[in-house]
Amino acid sequence: MTPSKHSLYFGAAAALVATCGLASAPALAAWEPTKPIEFIIPAGTGGGADIMARTVQGIVTKHNLTKQPMVVVNKSGGAGGEGFLDVKNSKGDPHKIIITLSNLFTTPLATGIPFNWKDLTPVAMLALDEFVLWVNAEKPYKTAKEYVDAAKAANGTFKMGGTGSKQEDQIITEAIQKITGAKFIYIPQKGGGAVAVQLVGNHVDSTVNNPNEAIAHWRGGKLKPLCVFDSKKLDYTDKIAGDLSWNSIPTCKSQGLDIEYLMLRGIFMPGGVSKDAVAYYIDLFKKVRETPEWKDLMKNGAFNQTFMTGDAYTKWVATEEKRHEDLMKAAGFLAKTN
Repeated sequence: MTPSKHSLYFGAAAALVATCGLASAPALAAWEPTKPIEFIIPAGTGGGADIMARTVQGIVTKHNLTKQPMVVVNKSGGAGGEGFLDVKNSKGDPHKIIITLSNLFTTPLATGIPFNWKDLTPVAMLALDEFVLWVNAEKPYKTAKEYVDAAKAANGTFKMGGTGSKQEDQIITEAIQKITGAKFIYIPQKGGGAVAVQLVGNHVDSTVNNPNEAIAHWRGGKLKPLCVFDSKKLDYTDKIAGDLSWNSIPTCKSQGLDIEYLMLRGIFMPGGVSKDAVAYYIDLFKKVRETPEWKDLMKNGAFNQTFMTGDAYTKWVATEEKRHEDLMKAAGFLAKTN
């Protein structure tokens, strides 16, 4: 879909005033950045959020989509709390944006830090990210059932690698334990890139990494996917590893693991920013989404390409917050309060 230009309405100031012997009054310009845009990633390098943010930065630079540079900064401390608190404390600053994953919900719920998504201004959902059950390509199991049987036989010694503690990867791990009775030792890493490397090196037995975080290792014959945590198979049919595509991966539900989980890849700004500034970034990301580089990212990472702004996005975020609260309560991950 071709992005619409941000429309401007100038009122009487744009009317012709030649009859008065005056030149036309200049139109008021829409808001634009007047200094570099700080693009915060509340996660480590090499993970899905980092890959997406740096792809956006490259697109913006290559296609000259902003007059000011976009500077990417990783602030992963405290499970991303460092980044979220930075933006919360930058109220009214339109030169700062943050890419969010589900730690938008999980970090404050698990840690009790003084932050809530309502402290920010929702801008746009860029996409939803999938989760895949990965194992080392050397492992003999070809199905999720064979994997679960092996995990059960390991009697609690199976290691599951994941990004952070009490976040998305561990929520899924807890769900697998609950459904199957298998027990895992959860090994947290700072980002999805490190998680994939741990699996390649056989330092962990499995991961539930996002597609984009493991595709290079799958293509290189080091990792293999067993199932995807979605209600349906992925749409992408381009071959990646031999004759296999993302569409070749069965759903975990069809393999006896009745678990569905997708993750937000969205943009927020600090609270207290103007509607014109929000409109600027919505328009910017619409332009980003039309580029071939973005479309390649979506295809390679097998993303659900849902795009959402405005009230619909805000309502979706509120619903997801409640869902994560329920999931984390069930897993015993909520911060204890006095």
